[in-house]
Amino acid sequence: MQVWQQHVQNLSRLLDGLAFTRRDGTAVATDAGFAEWVDVTLHLRDRRQTVYMIGNGASASMASHFAADLAKNGRVHTQVFSDLSLITAISNDMGYEHVFAEPLRRRGQRGDLLVAISSSGRSPNILAAVDVADELELSVVTLSAKDAANPLRKRGALNLYVPATTYGLAETAHATALHWWMDLIQLQDGELP
Repeated sequence: MQVWQQHVQNLSRLLDGLAFTRRDGTAVATDAGFAEWVDVTLHLRDRRQTVYMIGNGASASMASHFAADLAKNGRVHTQVFSDLSLITAISNDMGYEHVFAEPLRRRGQRGDLLVAISSSGRSPNILAAVDVADELELSVVTLSAKDAANPLRKRGALNLYVPATTYGLAETAHATALHWWMDLIQLQDGELP
């Protein structure tokens, strides 16, 4: 049986292994990756554009949570597609793979930001939304885990990857990274000690 300290050490190793890459696979230093993500977000805020956040299951909860934090604490316009009527209408009429792509197609504007969260990096609905983001010329940041060769990891201008093999560890690491992004935005605004 694994003890708590082993779990903490495993999580620490995963966070140490967090890596940013570009669409072409080029590595980006971790602090530089976060700084770029913050800069994109702040420039977007200055232009009064939108950060769209998407995910399934726990990743959907994170998308909703951080969209709220970003709106409240970062003063950024955010959007999630978590309305149950919207989800069921699109899923029923078009198929679940369109649940994020279709509303993004109707609302996204060139220069907006899509943050796509998928532990597996293989969710068809997430990949379809990234296709639409590319068509509309949105910036894209991805968060993935599990298989290092997952297709989402090559789809964003910035791709954050953690080498977690379980959903729990992937989700914990993604939440930590999202909190750090939010904290860095607040630090830029002089709002955290």
